[in-house]
Amino acid sequence: MGKSKRRKLEEKRPKHSKPAHASKLKKPVKPIRPSKAASKPQQTKPSAAPIIPFDPSDRILLVGEGDFSFAHSLLTHHACTSLLATAFDSEAALLQKYPQARAHIDHLLADGQTVLYGIDATKLSAKDIRRGERWDRIVFNFPHVGGKSTDVNRQVRYNRDVYACTLYTRLATRPVTQLLVSFFRAALPLLNPANGSIIVTLFDGSPYSLWNIRDLARHVGLKVGRSFRFQSEAYPEYKHARTLGNIEGGGGWKGETRSARTYCFEVSEAVAAGQGTGPNSEGVGQRKKKKKGDESDSD
Repeated sequence: MGKSKRRKLEEKRPKHSKPAHASKLKKPVKPIRPSKAASKPQQTKPSAAPIIPFDPSDRILLVGEGDFSFAHSLLTHHACTSLLATAFDSEAALLQKYPQARAHIDHLLADGQTVLYGIDATKLSAKDIRRGERWDRIVFNFPHVGGKSTDVNRQVRYNRDVYACTLYTRLATRPVTQLLVSFFRAALPLLNPANGSIIVTLFDGSPYSLWNIRDLARHVGLKVGRSFRFQSEAYPEYKHARTLGNIEGGGGWKGETRSARTYCFEVSEAVAAGQGTGPNSEGVGQRKKKKKGDESDSD
């Protein structure tokens, strides 16, 4: 090719032209920057510390104990050294139902604590219970009459109105009493008037929610100072004892893993002032209006 012809071709070619394959190239992808929210690690909300309604200096009366593991935990892990732990059963019947109770009882006695058997929570008339100063805390954990009935209405009637911690056949040998109301009536005169409280823990859900424990206490002259979730892990070595005794072979049922709530009842202002319903009044069954600030719930 001549020089003149090559020059003419170069003049016709557009300047800064891109090679044919350049148009097919993809533009570089910009890296995606993580958002500020995504860059921060997710923070789990810390679980609230368990509420322990006991102080080492408290005088504590425990009723309806099963294998005495709760009393043992208060002494061993919470330094509560003024305990009177009671059970409804006789010593022989209790040890037959809960053989593990022997070690707990021996530890309590060796430390100078008091253990009583055959104590009816609706009467609390034993001399050891009434001797000395009044109680700062009176505790009834998981009150129940026992039995295997699945009839919810029947269980509600029995647990609201009757106290017995053995089989239903034993109910015929004792007068029908009101379990929770009678317990509240028996415990109220024994409370320290300055800062005493009655502490009851129940499982959540039916039939326990049908007992309306707040109303029962209110009829006797008590009010809910506070209520909160019961956390069994706050009481090391505590194991929930079934009313009927240990399950043969251990079983898979563990009451301490079930959701439960603790209610701390205090003397109402009316009773403290000598007015209104109280342990000797006829006000049981009369429904009273709620007052603001009468109850407090904590998680």
